[in-house]
Amino acid sequence: MKVHGQPMRSIWLAPGGEAAEAIDQTRLPHALVTVRLATLDAAAHAIRSMQVRGAPLIGATAAYGVWLALRADASDGALEHALSLLRGTRPTAVNLHWALDEMRRLLAPLPAPERVAAALRRAQALCDEDVAINRAIGAHGVKLLEEAWARKGRQGRLDVLTHCNAGWLATVDFGTALSPVYQAHDAGIPVHVWVDETRPRNQGAQLTAWELGQHGVPHTVIADNVGGHLMQHGQVDLCIVGTDRTTAQGDVANKIGTYLKALAAKDNDVPFYVALPSPTIDWALRDGVREIPIEQRDGAELSDVTGRLPSGEVATVRITPEGSPAANYAFDVTPARLVTALITERGVCPATEAGLLSLFPERRGGTP
Repeated sequence: MKVHGQPMRSIWLAPGGEAAEAIDQTRLPHALVTVRLATLDAAAHAIRSMQVRGAPLIGATAAYGVWLALRADASDGALEHALSLLRGTRPTAVNLHWALDEMRRLLAPLPAPERVAAALRRAQALCDEDVAINRAIGAHGVKLLEEAWARKGRQGRLDVLTHCNAGWLATVDFGTALSPVYQAHDAGIPVHVWVDETRPRNQGAQLTAWELGQHGVPHTVIADNVGGHLMQHGQVDLCIVGTDRTTAQGDVANKIGTYLKALAAKDNDVPFYVALPSPTIDWALRDGVREIPIEQRDGAELSDVTGRLPSGEVATVRITPEGSPAANYAFDVTPARLVTALITERGVCPATEAGLLSLFPERRGGTP
């Protein structure tokens, strides 16, 4: 997608081929800064600290992390250490585990001297595959936006509500939930996005709004609790969100607050779509509410807020009383019954086991 009018990805191989580089998302929207990932520890820190975030991008970063580890030591022990360290960085996003499993399947059988080059090739291929997947998600999803626009008689604007950031910053490029939005905008549909601020880390206000603005997509930032009001008053035509993990039966784990948006959408007959790449599907899980691990992060993310002062200085301030504890649940699970449809790279399907298997028949019988 575009930054200052120029195409850009969220992660790439650094010039010279000695490291990877990524956008440091903790510095957005106030500064566009890149972080150099030259070691395994740097890659793990980038994931853990949310310099990179979003399930697909976490997986891509982890793949580069394995390559970086093997550049220092390509032994069996070093490979297993890298996989274990990276696997422990974030618990909810299944893409992380999928990418590491992909790297292990490829690299473990190889002799040590061949592993470094093979790891780099696979990390780059995973990135390119992610871009192709997200482009395809957009191609299928944009049809839903076109249908919604037609239902409005192609009058006024098409209002889409999204939660958290599932744009290109959460992937290598294009995004998941926002890929249909970008393609609709580029096709001339007058799409407007209601951007939930997404407390406590404000990925919507800071990241989604930034990237939509860079691409020229009209948008408005709203407080997280405004969505239901807008739906009651007919100001939301459809919702599209992403997901960090989807069960075999269509339950979806996404940023905390997604479940409440889905309830409001159901109550107001607003279509609620979830866009996901197939590596986000955890075929081993069935009941998302009971089986998906929910990450609990540092309470400081809730009690402290970072912003830019009138002087231009970026500062962090506390907004809660000293001594008041904070419970910071990072995700919630939206049951499949509240999801209108799932948008994947292979097409759109009901949020059911049968629907997913209709697009991924190779998964019947639990086959890999």
